[in-house]
Amino acid sequence: MTLVKIDKKQWAKGLETLQKAYRLFGPSKEKDYFSFKTLEAGEQPELGFSNSRLSPKALLFPQSEAIIEYSLDENAADHHIMKPVEKDSSPRVVLGIRPCDAKAVNLVNMNFDTPEYQDPYWVEALAATTFVGLACDEPRSTCFCTSTGCGPYNEEGLDLLLIDADDNYLAKVLTDKGQALVEAAGWNTPAGKAAEIEARKAAAEAKITTTVAMDNLKNQDLMELHGASFWEDIAFACVNCGTCTFTCPTCWCFDLQDEVHGKAGKRMKNWDSCMFPLFTQHTTGHNPRGTKTQRLRQRFMHKLKYFVDKYDKGIMCVGCGRCVSQCPVNIDIRKVCDLMNSYKAAETACAVQE
Repeated sequence: MTLVKIDKKQWAKGLETLQKAYRLFGPSKEKDYFSFKTLEAGEQPELGFSNSRLSPKALLFPQSEAIIEYSLDENAADHHIMKPVEKDSSPRVVLGIRPCDAKAVNLVNMNFDTPEYQDPYWVEALAATTFVGLACDEPRSTCFCTSTGCGPYNEEGLDLLLIDADDNYLAKVLTDKGQALVEAAGWNTPAGKAAEIEARKAAAEAKITTTVAMDNLKNQDLMELHGASFWEDIAFACVNCGTCTFTCPTCWCFDLQDEVHGKAGKRMKNWDSCMFPLFTQHTTGHNPRGTKTQRLRQRFMHKLKYFVDKYDKGIMCVGCGRCVSQCPVNIDIRKVCDLMNSYKAAETACAVQE
């Protein structure tokens, strides 16, 4: 592990040098929120932000992506032959990704890159990307990342971790990709000992006031939890808008649709949501999750129970708090997790009978 110091006066020059070898992406302000976008020549990431409205997951798993193209022209030699859409797999850098979002990339990777199946579009994009994280010194009130095995200085999924230290950035090199990046940028000034970073880390973690218990989720009986009486109460206000799933950095559901214009066709991979009524509707018209209670239960059971049981790697959540702050009807995953974690079927049954 290497520590380097980057003078903020030299930051722009380093980015300019990097653009000769990498495509750069970073946070940019749009009206009242931030989003990750391509940085043009001379453009810098706006690192004075708490977090983006949507996660940078979309840089690897776009909201709408053409993956296959074909021709329906009978006169063409390659008609009805499906061909992969060419992608730009040149090296790129995501600057300023928060540690929670970097950990989320690792969770999503468990779905798109398995021993049996690999999504080539995801795998190639991930291989081409270097992640430069930005530590959180001022977490939001809705953040609960320390409860999910993450934290404001978490290093999982990162190649380089930046710490804003007044006139400088302290850069913690974590991987070979990260080392190649600092060398390419000319950032080679050694930093001091790691004690300053540890002190900043402890101070940032102390500012996270929300803790969520999840120690008993794996021990809960799946069917009893599925049949718990509290789901109707939670779902009462839900409008099935899908905001929670679209803002979530760990959601990976998608749909495939063909779009044809004239005799040219493309197969699109589009984000989908388990909260949408059509998500599980069969061609017969039958829908096994036809009510909003069933759909809401699916979302929380997947993240907080099914994922836990299948992978034994904690919950499918990094505690970024986006779904908490952006839900229009104030449904809070932290409260749902507490309900699920502390659920006792026998006691609930007795209470109902009484």
